[in-house]
Amino acid sequence: MLIIGEKLSIIAKRVREAMEKRDKGPIQEIAKRQYDEGSRMIDANIGPAEDGGESLMEWMVTTIQEAVSAPVCLDTTNITAIEAGIKVHNNEWGKPMINSTSNDPERFPFLELAAKYKVPIIALTIGKGGLPADAEERCGIAAEMMARAMEYGLPVEEIYLDPLVLQIATTQDQALHVIKTIRMFQELNDPPMKTVVGLSNISNGCPKHIRPILNKYFLALLAYEGLTAAIADSSEVVETVKTID
Repeated sequence: MLIIGEKLSIIAKRVREAMEKRDKGPIQEIAKRQYDEGSRMIDANIGPAEDGGESLMEWMVTTIQEAVSAPVCLDTTNITAIEAGIKVHNNEWGKPMINSTSNDPERFPFLELAAKYKVPIIALTIGKGGLPADAEERCGIAAEMMARAMEYGLPVEEIYLDPLVLQIATTQDQALHVIKTIRMFQELNDPPMKTVVGLSNISNGCPKHIRPILNKYFLALLAYEGLTAAIADSSEVVETVKTID
């Protein structure tokens, strides 16, 4: 299973300040720690980055790859910043990943960008209509995005379908839908489609001391159904992943 380290996010104060100051130290320290814990891709979440997003993403990609021999997941809604990151990315250790597209027409350009550079992309199974009600609706959205990817010239093997994990504290039924969705995604293609989740979402709103427990047990359930990758805190799930693999 591919673990995509989640800790380089602009939401974290230390990371945000390092981005603002272009201070490589904290960024490389966190990237290296995640890599040593088992992350084989590092997520670079720079937020919307409406001003200066291109230069920030370029700096993040080069800074991360100076520290670890791993590809970077380009996490922003700024499409020009994503393209800038793709252009400076060192593909020696794998291609960059775009995070993300969806079935919302406003997000179609991200899929076109993935097709242009033939890089993997996370496809959120959600559209203009809002959150899908169940596994069947998620699979219907996934099939539409797969067809669109082929129209754009992107092989479906480059798509990582994301069923959208929600916090179990308020949406217990959705956790069951996600588990079923991962299983059903396997039937959409031969070979089976790749899949990914934002794992920590499951425990949002829960007491801090039980969050790691929830995260790793939910990961095990999803892995049993065929999950390919997870954006996660590698320190929490490293032992679970070793057991799964």
